[in-house]
Amino acid sequence: MPSGISPSTTIFCQHYTHPTCISGLSHTAYSLVQELNQNLARELVYLCIGTDRATGDCLGPLVGNRLRSLLPSAHIFGSLEEPLHALNLSDTMQHIYSRYTNPLVIAVDACLGGTEKIGFLSIKKGSLAPGLALKKQLPRAGDIHIVGTVNVSGFCEHLVLQNTRLFLVYRMAEATARALFLAHHRHSSASTGCAFNSSPCK
Repeated sequence: MPSGISPSTTIFCQHYTHPTCISGLSHTAYSLVQELNQNLARELVYLCIGTDRATGDCLGPLVGNRLRSLLPSAHIFGSLEEPLHALNLSDTMQHIYSRYTNPLVIAVDACLGGTEKIGFLSIKKGSLAPGLALKKQLPRAGDIHIVGTVNVSGFCEHLVLQNTRLFLVYRMAEATARALFLAHHRHSSASTGCAFNSSPCK
């Protein structure tokens, strides 16, 4: 889990309760996927990073669980049942790059940040560095990444993660999964030449 947000430029950042958060996050994700997959040859792979052993770090697994329900045929790594964390992230990434040719990886993780940023979802082009908040050296992950700020950083991060409200993380995960679901179907429809109506997100 990153501590704060990486130096790369934030393209979209909004509180999960904002009426346009899901549609804005979905549109931005779709635009980035289109930009990075113009010939439609890259397979989408979702890395949902985190663990269910700390409520503050279960954003990724919750998103993975929801995406597996919404997109059963998608390539999704990380869920409550099979978390993607420090112990298996490197091996999983090696597996992904050996199995898929030039995959387009979308990484999702929780982060800690300033009090005013709690509840915000951000999306950027480029990779994220999981585990920084807990001083872990893990491989960077993702061509696109989404992070959700679940609590404050700066002091006793382990305790902060253990004392993060599950309701907040659950609602943020639901918004993230819905946005990715809409972006995924819009991209799939573009690759097959079918129209896709994303109006339910508005």
